[in-house]
Amino acid sequence: MPPQRQLARLAWPQVQEAAQRPGSTVVWPWGAVEQHGPQLPLATDGLFAEQLLDAVLEELAEHQPIWRLPLQAIGFSPEHLGFPGSLSLPPELLIQTVCSVGRQLADCGFQRLVLFNAHGGQIALLQTAARELRQQVPALGVLPCFLWSGIAGLAELLPASERQGGLHAGLAETSLMMHLAAELVGPQRPCDGQPAAVPSGWSLEGAAPCAWLMADLSRSGVVGDARGSDASLGRALAERLVQGWRQRFDTLLASDWPPGCAIRTPAPPEPG
Repeated sequence: MPPQRQLARLAWPQVQEAAQRPGSTVVWPWGAVEQHGPQLPLATDGLFAEQLLDAVLEELAEHQPIWRLPLQAIGFSPEHLGFPGSLSLPPELLIQTVCSVGRQLADCGFQRLVLFNAHGGQIALLQTAARELRQQVPALGVLPCFLWSGIAGLAELLPASERQGGLHAGLAETSLMMHLAAELVGPQRPCDGQPAAVPSGWSLEGAAPCAWLMADLSRSGVVGDARGSDASLGRALAERLVQGWRQRFDTLLASDWPPGCAIRTPAPPEPG
């Protein structure tokens, strides 16, 4: 990861200059410290957020005005409490944290803040925080997003059973970790979770979700089937995630979002 992309490694005059560039954008990766079954580390979501974001930022053009903050490692994970090591901060504290940091970035002159989240259990919370921050600072574009959402080509890599029921530490996450940090993956490959217990017409996530606790579903902490996990699948998932997010950031950095506030990023100078 180039140090010039990491906001915390810059001196304040460099930050001041960065913030004044047209379309200046800060990305804040969000993870969690929560159980991911017996085979994956507590820091799984944060590791995904950091490594994949850094891979995306390395592919962006040098002139593009985008930097990242350090990882927010502990998030909102009450559904996993009771499994040793899982930690969760109060939702009101996290909303206040997003708003406080966002206001300070806006005071510096930054025009956009992307909340780059890899933990599914805090999607709605960060959306709420983003709306609250935008109301407080209308000139700041705030974009809460989820690592796995809406990326072309991911679904075709996974069987239907995992697309529908592999919600946590299943085939996709175990395979991705085998590719990114194989030394952190244990030997177990659980197949666990009870999505069939959800009432007809309802779901664990999606159109009509239930507020579930992991203890409702799984003894191992896994909801899905990790038995076919493979580093080559993890590599394919990583490639599509990086490609999809690079395209999204390219589009954002070339846009005028938020309306009336940002200015289009100028094209790089012609060589010579």
